[in-house]
Amino acid sequence: MLKRRPRIVDVAKAAGVSPATVSNVLNRSRHVDDATREKVLGAVARLGYTPDVRAQRLRTGRAATIAILSSMPFAVAAGPSRLGFLMEVAAAAATVALERGVALVLVPPVEADRAPIEQLDVSGVLVVEPLADDPEVARLRARGIPVVSIGRQPDAPGQPFVDLQSTLTAQLMLDHLRECGSRRTALVIGAQPRNSYRETEAVYETFIRRHRMPKRLLQLDESAGMAAAHAACLRLLMEDPEIDALCAPVDAFATGALQAAHELGRKVPDDLRIITRYDGLRARESRPQLSAVNLHLDAVAAAAVHLLIDVMAGTTTDLSRVGPAPTLIARESSLLLHA
Repeated sequence: MLKRRPRIVDVAKAAGVSPATVSNVLNRSRHVDDATREKVLGAVARLGYTPDVRAQRLRTGRAATIAILSSMPFAVAAGPSRLGFLMEVAAAAATVALERGVALVLVPPVEADRAPIEQLDVSGVLVVEPLADDPEVARLRARGIPVVSIGRQPDAPGQPFVDLQSTLTAQLMLDHLRECGSRRTALVIGAQPRNSYRETEAVYETFIRRHRMPKRLLQLDESAGMAAAHAACLRLLMEDPEIDALCAPVDAFATGALQAAHELGRKVPDDLRIITRYDGLRARESRPQLSAVNLHLDAVAAAAVHLLIDVMAGTTTDLSRVGPAPTLIARESSLLLHA
C-alpha cells in the first residue's frame, strides 16, 4: 500500500499546535515565538514533511485545477442522457470550485478502458462512484494526487468520500413499490463492485425476507448498458410472470427493463411497476415517466469540492461528508393514477 505523505495537520498534531501555526512557521507569514517554531520544525524533521506544491497554490492564491471523472463505462455514463449523473454533478461542482478560486475540468467517459487522466496537470480529482480497487484511483494516488470519491469506495479505508446514502435510497425505492401494491419485486443492479450496488443488494435481501418474497436478482455487466437489461428482463419476466415490480437503480437498466415490458405487453404500471435511482433525462423522457429519487446532487457536489480542497491543503482530518437525505419522486411508472 502506498504510504500517505505527511500533511500539515500531521505536523500540527505532532507539534501540539494548530495547522495555521504550522503554516505561519513554514511560510514566515506571521511571527511565531521561538519555542513554538522549534517544536514545529522538529515535527517537520521527524515526519519528513515536505511542502505540497498543490497545497501551496491554494494558500498563495495561485490558480489550481481539479478534475472530475466517472468510472462508469460509456454505455451507462453517456448515451441518450448526455452524461446525465456526471454532468449534473460536474455543473454544480464547477460553480462551487470557482467560488473557492479553483478551476474544474470534466473528464468525459470514454469507450476505452481508461480515461486520459495522465495527460492532465491537476491538483486533485473527484471520482464518481469508484469501484473497489478502482484502477483510475490507484493511478492517481500513485502520482500523489489527492482523490475524493462521490460515493464511498468499497474496501478502501482512509479514502475521503461523500456518502450518497445508498442504503436509504434503496429503502425508499423498495418501500415505495410495496406501498403501491407490488408483492413480487425483482432487483436489477450492476455486477461491478460498487458500494451503491452492495448496499442496495443488502437492503433488498432484508426486504424480501421481511415480506416473504422470492429472490429475483439480476446482476448485469454495466458495459452492455440498456441492451443487457432489455435482454435479461425479457427472460426474467417470461420465466416468472408473477413479478409485478422492477427496482433498477441504474437508469440505463431501467429504460431497458421498460422496453422489455412493452415488448411483452406488460402494461406499466398496471401489470408492472418500475423505479430507478437517478432522476435524469432517461427517467423524465421515458414513456411512462419513471419514478426516481432526488439525490440532491448539487449539495453532494458542493460537499465533495469543499472536502477535496481541504484535503489538498492538508487542513482537515475529517475524511467524509454525508450528503442530504434522498427524496422520492413518484411518477407514472409506479403509480396507478386511475385507481
